[in-house]
Amino acid sequence: MNMMFNLVVVVQVISALSIIALVLLQHGKGADMGAAFGSGASGSLFGATGSSNFMSKSTGVAAAIFFGATLALSLMANQRATTVGGGVMDKVVKPVPVTGAGAIPTTVPAAPAASAPAAVAPVASTPAGAIPK
Repeated sequence: MNMMFNLVVVVQVISALSIIALVLLQHGKGADMGAAFGSGASGSLFGATGSSNFMSKSTGVAAAIFFGATLALSLMANQRATTVGGGVMDKVVKPVPVTGAGAIPTTVPAAPAASAPAAVAPVASTPAGAIPK
């Protein structure tokens, strides 16, 4: 199935590139200089265009192949068995709150060691009013 999917993608890309090339190579019917200034060539602007040439027929065929490949890709994408994963937060486990007697801590944290002297904040030698501002 994967090889078929890749083949359809390649066909779609080739048909898209061919559509681009064929459209750019075609000569538009309003591209004449006479059509811009209203001379006799612009009279056929809304008239019958005549038979279509090879390039316009090729563009139609390439467009049909492109639409068919797009339809085939959409059908293949719907038939693929993919596991839809949730977000990152779906895997987070919320801790359960403890209620009752289990919520009360039974051990008291140890006091800091008495051998280490406590850090004493430096005392200012001048009164607070004497500090220059």
